Amino acid sequence: PKLFQAGCDSISKVLSQTRQSQKSVSVSQWPSIFSGLEVISNRVTLSHRDPGGAPSHYDMLVSLGIEHDAILSIEDLEAELVYSPGTMTYIAGRVLQHSVHHWNKGEHYVIAHFMKDKVQDRVGVP
Repeated sequence: PKLFQAGCDSISKVLSQTRQSQKSVSVSQWPSIFSGLEVISNRVTLSHRDPGGAPSHYDMLVSLGIEHDAILSIEDLEAELVYSPGTMTYIAGRVLQHSVHHWNKGEHYVIAHFMKDKVQDRVGVP
């Protein structure tokens, strides 16, 4: 609940500040509490931790595609998760080292939703 509220507060403040300065129209149509989205298309993701977020922030990863057999590896937990189309996973991406290795068939897309500390810091949301 606190993370959700912080995301809502941040987006609301960005929206109010942006409308005042008339810098961008696109932020008024932002559909999420997350401050960033990334689309990953048919790409192996090397083992990494995500910079920029707080350790307490969860990233939402949505696996999409056509008939793929991708696996999400979370090395710190020694876990391998089936990452089939339609899978939604929440992960503390800054804390847990994770990767997606080569899959054998199909097309794999991921929409990664995340929050950046700098956005919340700039608008004064703890």
